[in-house]
Amino acid sequence: MKSKLIVAAFAASLVFSANVNAAGKPVGISKGVMEVAVKHNGKDATISRNQDNKNTVNPAFAKTSRPCPPFCIQPAVLAPGVETIAEVEMIDYIAKMSGGDDTILVVDSRTPDWVKKGTIPGAVNLPWTKLNPAKGADPISILEIMEESFGVTENEGLLNFSKAKTLVMFCNGMWCGQSPNNIKNLLKFGYPAHKIKWYRGGMQDWEILGLTTVPGGE
Repeated sequence: MKSKLIVAAFAASLVFSANVNAAGKPVGISKGVMEVAVKHNGKDATISRNQDNKNTVNPAFAKTSRPCPPFCIQPAVLAPGVETIAEVEMIDYIAKMSGGDDTILVVDSRTPDWVKKGTIPGAVNLPWTKLNPAKGADPISILEIMEESFGVTENEGLLNFSKAKTLVMFCNGMWCGQSPNNIKNLLKFGYPAHKIKWYRGGMQDWEILGLTTVPGGE
């Protein structure tokens, strides 16, 4: 009788192990952190990673050889004083912003057609063309964006950045020039470098890690 119980228990353990393996092992963001609650367009959202251990990257970010130029590899340091960050830091900024810290703004610098395919929860879209004089953006419209969205003030032609937001900018990845373009143009207008953070990996790395995306504008 005892041997039958042992065999039954062993068989049950095999079934349990098979079920665990079938379900896959948990995929956390970092040790002890499975998900982070944030806000996107005023609605509750959760950042986590895809729990399917066999999941593969979004085909839109599977290309390895986009032509350069224009899709050249960006440097690790974009400009003096501008901090380059990774995913954990990006999530931390989003969580702080979602928690009510209005000194932070996470900016998706891509064009709307890309944003519709999926963006990082909590990000607002500011296409790189809107800060680019070479693409028709005039100084007045750029100033309006800085005043209305970034917290910059102006008095008799002088810009005051003392209450300017910390901008956390990203685009499609280490081969994308859209957020670098936004950052470089803001620096030309005097935006303090220490108030600009650059997520170099962008959507490429975000997708590779299976992190949550949401359709832009929703």
